[in-house]
Amino acid sequence: MQEDQPDTPARQALFVFVALVAGALTGVFGGVFHLIIDSLVRWPAQLAEQLDGWRLTAACSAITMVAAVFAVWITRRFAPEASGSGVPEIEGSIEGLREVRWRRVLPVKFVAGVAAIGSGLALGREGPTIHMGGSAALASADMFRVGGVDRRALLAAGGAAGLACAFNAPLSAVLFVIEETRRQFPYTFRTYMGVFAAAVTGTLVTRLISGVRPFMPIATVEAGLAALPLFAVLGALLGVLGVLFNLFIMALLDFAAEAQKRLPYVWPAFVGLATGALFALAPHTVTGGERVISEIVVVTPALGALLLLAAARFVTSVTSYSAGAPGGIFAPILTLATCVGLAFGTALDMIQPGLMASLNVNPVSFGVTAMAALFTAAVRAPAVGVVLVVELTGAYDLTLPMLAACLTASLVAQWLGGRPIYEQMLERTLRQAGITAPPENQPGAGLAADARNAGR
Repeated sequence: MQEDQPDTPARQALFVFVALVAGALTGVFGGVFHLIIDSLVRWPAQLAEQLDGWRLTAACSAITMVAAVFAVWITRRFAPEASGSGVPEIEGSIEGLREVRWRRVLPVKFVAGVAAIGSGLALGREGPTIHMGGSAALASADMFRVGGVDRRALLAAGGAAGLACAFNAPLSAVLFVIEETRRQFPYTFRTYMGVFAAAVTGTLVTRLISGVRPFMPIATVEAGLAALPLFAVLGALLGVLGVLFNLFIMALLDFAAEAQKRLPYVWPAFVGLATGALFALAPHTVTGGERVISEIVVVTPALGALLLLAAARFVTSVTSYSAGAPGGIFAPILTLATCVGLAFGTALDMIQPGLMASLNVNPVSFGVTAMAALFTAAVRAPAVGVVLVVELTGAYDLTLPMLAACLTASLVAQWLGGRPIYEQMLERTLRQAGITAPPENQPGAGLAADARNAGR
C-alpha cells in the first residue's frame, strides 16, 4: 500500500485485514507468554516442598540471580533495544526516530521476558507484550508489503494489541494509542479502525490461549458525593508519589548504565539476588503484583504492614526495572498504588472512626481508585488509567472518584515539574544514541523514515 493511492473502501478494508492479522499474531505470542509465566512463577512454592529455611532462601536467590543475568545478557547481546518496557521504542519508531528490528526483538523480548518476569522480578507483562505486538505488526507489514504511514500506523495498532493482551483490556488499548501516542500516531479513519481491529483479535486470541486474565473483580461500594474531596486528596498524594517514582527510575537507569561500564552485570546480579531472597521470605514484595492485588483487597493488612509493603514494592519496582531486563511498569504501578490507597483508607478509619461508613465508602474503594491516580501521575494518561482500572476490576461505581483523583494527581505532578515517564525514557534513549528529536516531537517527524520503510 503506497501513500499516493486514494483512501478507497478497498484500501481501508485491506489495511484493517492486515491489522487483524497483526493482532492475531500478537495474541498468539501474548497468550503463550502468559501461559509460560503463569507456570514458572510458582517455582518458589514447588521448591519449598524440597527445601526450607536458609537453604530455600539461598536457592531462590541463586535462581533469580541467574535468570536476571541471563535475561540482561541475551538482551544486550542480541537486541539492546528490547530492554525495559518497549513503549518508548514503539513511540520512537512511530515518530521515525527509532527502528524496531522485529526479527531480533520478537524472540529476545519473549525469551528474556519469560526469564525475568518468571524469576520473580517486579516487572509487568505489558511491556514485553506491547513491544512484541509492535514487532508482530511489522512482520505483518512485511508480509503484505505495507509501507509509509500505514506501516507506522500498524506499529501502533500492534502495540495496542499487546496492551490488550496483557490486561484483557481492549478499550484501554485503543485509548492508549489516542493518549500516549497522540503526537506520533498518523490519524485517519483507516488507521484508527486498524487499531480497533488489532485490539479485538489480540484480545480474542489471547483469551482462547491463556483464558480471561488478569481480570480482578473487586467488591467495592459506590462512594457518596461527600467523599469526593477525600479521593481528591488521595490523588494529590499520589501525584507526589508518581513524580518520585519516575525520578527514582530515571536515576537508577543512569546508575545502572554507569555500573555496567565499570562492572558488567554486577547490578543485575545484585538485583536478582535480592529479589530471589524476597521471593522466598516476603513474596508479596516482588513479581508483577496481579496476585498481590487480588489478595490484599480481600484480606486488608494492618496499616503498618501496608506501609511497609508499599515501601518495599516501591524499591523492588524501580530496582527491577533498572536491571535492564525486558519488563513493564504498569503492573508494578498498579500494585504499589493499591497498597497506598488501602493504607490511606485504613488511616482515615483509624483517625476518624465511623467516617467511612457515614460517607458510604471503604478502604478498598481508595485502593482501587489509587491505581488510576498513580498510573496517571507517572504515565500522564488519565483516560487510560481510569478505563484500564475499570476493565480490570469491574468497579464502574468508582468512575467519578477515579476521575477526581486523576485530576488532582495530574495537576500536582505537573506543578511539581514531573514529566511522563515514557517521554523521559525515549529522550534518554535518543540521547544515548546521539539522535536529536525534532522540536516538540511534532507528529510529522515520522515521515522522514517512511521512504526508508516503504516497500519493506
